[in-house]
Amino acid sequence: MKSTENCKHVISISLGSSTRDAQAVLRLGDRGVIVERRGTDGDFGKARRLMEQWDGKADAIGLGGTDLYVCAGAKRYVFRESAKLIENVRKTPVFDGSGLKNTLERKLIRKLASEGKIPIKGSKVLLVCAVDRFGMAEALQEAGAEVTFGDLIFGLNIDKPLYSLKSLGWWAELLAPLITKLPVSWFYPMGKQQEKRTVRHTKYFLENDIIAGDFHFIKKFMPDKLPGKIIITNTVTAADREMLRQAGVSILITTTPCLEGRSFGTNVMEALLVALKGSNKALSAEEYLELIEQYHIESSTEYLCAKE
Repeated sequence: MKSTENCKHVISISLGSSTRDAQAVLRLGDRGVIVERRGTDGDFGKARRLMEQWDGKADAIGLGGTDLYVCAGAKRYVFRESAKLIENVRKTPVFDGSGLKNTLERKLIRKLASEGKIPIKGSKVLLVCAVDRFGMAEALQEAGAEVTFGDLIFGLNIDKPLYSLKSLGWWAELLAPLITKLPVSWFYPMGKQQEKRTVRHTKYFLENDIIAGDFHFIKKFMPDKLPGKIIITNTVTAADREMLRQAGVSILITTTPCLEGRSFGTNVMEALLVALKGSNKALSAEEYLELIEQYHIESSTEYLCAKE
């Protein structure tokens, strides 16, 4: 059993399903970190209480199952419900993964494009939700992928694909002031809804070579079969990997490394890096990259099925 003496302690408190809870003691170089994930099944009151309970006890807290804010143009719009979750957290810094997501996912796409093992240039890519993944969105287009942005399709159930960052930005600026005031559950699966599948808009999954972005959107709306597809995502459990294997997915790439049998969300990894740094606030992109290199934090690639 791994010793927990002198370990940093990071806890992710999520609005997602408690069936995905996990705990691990990670060794990064000569540093140890206790990592926990606590799902509250969509219970905002429970999530808020856990946040307050761990304030001052954990070295850093991750917020999962929702974002704190979304950027549209030059403005940042805070989700009203999410802000209430952390309004009484005073001592321990809270991270939703946004800071690391932009850095880590951009780095991954550029690496994949330069290595050439995974075809990015010329490939058709469905990014199920791009508004919270501008780093990945920009990197995919820079690498020459033909990208379909599914924000309206999967977030709002409006069958309108977007094909440029300009149109994505226009819609984001139009809708962000309204959406951030609404209940998060209206447009994002949380709690037990994360375990229920509603097959929807299958043509977008089937006509693209690569499916990328938030795994809960992918899992909820994907068809039963995705033969030969490549998935780029994170927060994948062993059960999720088996589901994707049964669906015929050829390659699974997780933007965060596979640790103790699963990939943790970017909120966990951001909190982990800040805790290792000993900081009480978000780091710069350069600092995240430096720590990623220092601790050899790499994406994970798994070949699930031979392409048919």
